[in-house]
Amino acid sequence: MNDAAIVIPMYNEEAVIENVLEELLQKVPYDIIVVDDCSTDNSYQKACKKGVYLIRHIVNLGQGAAIQTGIEYARRLGKKYVVTFDSDGQHSVEDIEPFLEKLRNDEADIVLGSRFLGKTENMSTFKKYFLKLSRYFTYMTTGIMLSDSHNGFRAINIKDFPNFEIKQNRMAHASEIIDLIRKNSMRYVEMPCTIKYTDYSIQKGQSTLNAINIVFEYLTGRLIK
Repeated sequence: MNDAAIVIPMYNEEAVIENVLEELLQKVPYDIIVVDDCSTDNSYQKACKKGVYLIRHIVNLGQGAAIQTGIEYARRLGKKYVVTFDSDGQHSVEDIEPFLEKLRNDEADIVLGSRFLGKTENMSTFKKYFLKLSRYFTYMTTGIMLSDSHNGFRAINIKDFPNFEIKQNRMAHASEIIDLIRKNSMRYVEMPCTIKYTDYSIQKGQSTLNAINIVFEYLTGRLIK
């Protein structure tokens, strides 16, 4: 059943993207859409794989914009569902099918991954508590309380919700997606997923200052709508 696409936003992941794509190509029967957000390294070349739809932004727009580009392309391909999947190797391919089955069984319109219901590998204590604290920010701005409000692994019914459109180009899209759930009256459920923090992904991780910038970006985006 090829009713879904895996959407992968990518920026400067030349060290890992080949391994991520090879595992997906071997293990899942779905179309894979990689959106290169104007990488400055060899990510685009490394992602040129048979069986992968590869799209490139000619300017760097941000992860939110890359996901939205992937969603739009999945709609053009006639897909009903998308799974958003990080390009840095943190997500587990084995989690994809259970998330899609939840949608196919009409138990939800969007399935949100939770590392706190599932498991994490090598997550720092600071990140753990920062992510737990961010749940309350999400609740204050959206009215939705989640166990893990900033997890990039999710499955979405895009066919039945044409107004599901991400407008926050950069990292604030994670909070905006929760807002879209409320605005579109989408049925949501959290499911356990695995997040693997490698030395590589930790090195590329977001700083506290960047997290503050994300909050500011999200609030600014809400005010100017």
